Amino acid sequence: MGEVIGGILPLALGIAISPIPIIAAILMLLSPKAKGTSVGFLIGWVLGIVVAVVVFTLLASIIPEQDPDAAKPIAGVIKLLLGAGLLFLALKQWRSRPKDGEAAALPKWMSAIDSMTTMRGAVLGFLLSAVNPKNLLMAAGAGVLIGTAGLNGGEITLVIVIFVIIAACSVAVPVIAYLVASTKMAAPLESLRGWLVQNNATVMAVLLLVIGVVMIGKGIGSF
Repeated sequence: MGEVIGGILPLALGIAISPIPIIAAILMLLSPKAKGTSVGFLIGWVLGIVVAVVVFTLLASIIPEQDPDAAKPIAGVIKLLLGAGLLFLALKQWRSRPKDGEAAALPKWMSAIDSMTTMRGAVLGFLLSAVNPKNLLMAAGAGVLIGTAGLNGGEITLVIVIFVIIAACSVAVPVIAYLVASTKMAAPLESLRGWLVQNNATVMAVLLLVIGVVMIGKGIGSF
């Protein structure tokens, strides 16, 4: 089980460090309906991660069992494809980064955050975690690692819980911190938002590159 946890950690961190959902959460915390929308967003974010990783774990568990010491070509091919997809997204992110002196543009949907309700915040959180291609690929990678590791039910549940906690922490921490000390958090959150907006593409490109290479390495090791 330790090997599986070690394998999913970079993927969980990849979801956690994704700047767009963090920016969305911060914008909600700075909006007039901060508490309602941010809590809804956090619930949707966590639920989306759980659904994605559980679905891919179940799908991966369908792969026929093999001798633990034998090659696992099916799992290897899936990991290679996931790694290639992450490298493609890394290249796309790198090309989209703002040039020197150019301000980064935010997605248009972020302009509607101020008027969002709790339910819409929850739906947005779910979509960003369960449907977003970058996060979906990383959840798929984690699901393949978990589902093909031959773990029992209790071990699978524990590994998924660890994955979800790590993947969700980047949204959970600012939301919980704001709920505990809202007056002290406004300035730090605004500063963090500005940095993330400007460096979103670069951060994601490097992150996807590293995780993509790791996933390809695991795929090669399965043959």
